[in-house]
Amino acid sequence: MACSAHLVRGERIICTGCLLTIARTDFHSRRGNTLEQAFWGRCLIERAAAFSIYNRGSRIKTLIHELKYKGRKEIGTMLGDLYGGILSDSGFMEGIDMIVPVPLHPARQRERGYNQSDCIASGISAAAQLPVRDDIIKRLVKGGSQTQHGRYARWENVKGLFIVSKPEAITGMHLLLVDDVVTTGSTMEACVNALHEAGDVKVSIVALAAAQKLTL
Repeated sequence: MACSAHLVRGERIICTGCLLTIARTDFHSRRGNTLEQAFWGRCLIERAAAFSIYNRGSRIKTLIHELKYKGRKEIGTMLGDLYGGILSDSGFMEGIDMIVPVPLHPARQRERGYNQSDCIASGISAAAQLPVRDDIIKRLVKGGSQTQHGRYARWENVKGLFIVSKPEAITGMHLLLVDDVVTTGSTMEACVNALHEAGDVKVSIVALAAAQKLTL
């Protein structure tokens, strides 16, 4: 799915060559990494990690595009499972009680047929043996694509758009918030703040990829 090469026996969805060449961040093993720093002063998180680096021409960008817009849900599940195993083995998942995917607006989800973050969360859940709840956060307004927006415009586009619908289900828990890509962090920031406003929780964040500027 990343390079269009034929798969060989034992390979599935993504060839071994792509899996080996996808740029990794190793953020799961480094506290105070640059992704965590991107949220300092914006919202309260315990830790942050991303599997890969998202930039023009990167194979992870191709894979996420296929996942989001081409109906290839299995990419999210596979990469989520792969990264969930890495997160678990590194100790990153220690103390986490529940996995919460970043929601789409219901109308957007009907158009797409699924939420790509649900697929990723499902894969992480299978590897980490933790429950997923996709009914905790709701998106109130259908916003436009964030792809072409600058940081402030992205923040304005998501400000106040998320609400926690079941605060009683998360009180006292450490939640893992999951999304596909962190570009400026505005969507994650809005979700994290909504979770904290709803009750006494801890929040860590994970994505399949982070923009290159957040990894330097």
